[in-house]
Amino acid sequence: MKKNTRRFLLILSALAVLISIVKLFFIDYSMLPQDLIAVNVNKITQIKKTDYSFAVMGDNKNSISTFQSIITKINDDPSILFTINTGDMVFDGSTQKYLFFLKQFNQFRMPVVVAPGNHDVADEGTKNYKKIFDPFYYSFHLPGSYFISLDDSDEKRVDEWQMQWLKGELKKSEGYKNVFVYMHVPPFDPRVPMKDQPGHSLKDTGNAKKLLSLLKERGITMLFLGHIHGYFKGNFNGVPYTITGGGGAELLKTDPKHYFYHYIKVHVSNNMVTYKLVKMKTPEYNIQDRIFNFIWLYISSFIAINYWMLILIIGAALFFYLWLKERNNGFIRYLLSYFKRK
Repeated sequence: MKKNTRRFLLILSALAVLISIVKLFFIDYSMLPQDLIAVNVNKITQIKKTDYSFAVMGDNKNSISTFQSIITKINDDPSILFTINTGDMVFDGSTQKYLFFLKQFNQFRMPVVVAPGNHDVADEGTKNYKKIFDPFYYSFHLPGSYFISLDDSDEKRVDEWQMQWLKGELKKSEGYKNVFVYMHVPPFDPRVPMKDQPGHSLKDTGNAKKLLSLLKERGITMLFLGHIHGYFKGNFNGVPYTITGGGGAELLKTDPKHYFYHYIKVHVSNNMVTYKLVKMKTPEYNIQDRIFNFIWLYISSFIAINYWMLILIIGAALFFYLWLKERNNGFIRYLLSYFKRK
């Protein structure tokens, strides 16, 4: 390598290191948005129509291409007035991953409300979720429809305080024709016989039964769930449910009836509620393609989220390599003496 080229790369790598350090360690995290649920609920409750549509999705988990495709498709449907995300929006609750998610979140051209997933509160996620979204459970209503969001992100239970709050909310909902409830972890795993529960579901099966009993007594319209990466629709002992975990996270199972990327379009009218399954581009239904997609999902997301850290590492390695090459000639001594004079 010619000396001039080597010296140019030395300076360039030093600049890359300095810029990446600034980007990584001097970001004002206090500028994170706050109370997004309250902001978006306020926008949603301005809707006065009795005939409208909304989208439900979950488990995008820092996905790039699939989640982006879902955002674009939802944005291109003028009949969809708002979106519900049933949780697991990020790999874990680190600030960097939330910042990456928020860049995507801000591309929605409509209000979006969320329920916390177990990945969203992992690591420092509880603090970040509270700052960005808060509260962890809440309700709102539109003409003829009542919406209740619950927090079961600990994967164990809906806590007793929240259960008492839910009883009050279900009482308030009695004047509404439709009641939609959404949370992340399913009360039970529809793939597992009841005698073998829990599956990939709430670990406290007694609490799950108590929750379903409350929802059944009220006769809710639909319980929306995530956590299981796929699509399932059925009935938990009188409580209709839809699991919509196809927002972009890994799909390792291959049954084409259940394991594909998707979201749900819900249409509410005076007469009925209808549900449209909207399928997205999905890896082939064989284990080789699913594993490759899983690996690529994590690698591409890691690079996209951590590119400044990668630039820092590569830039530092290149800088020290070139420094060692140049240390025996006058260029390094010249630089040091120049800065000393300054």
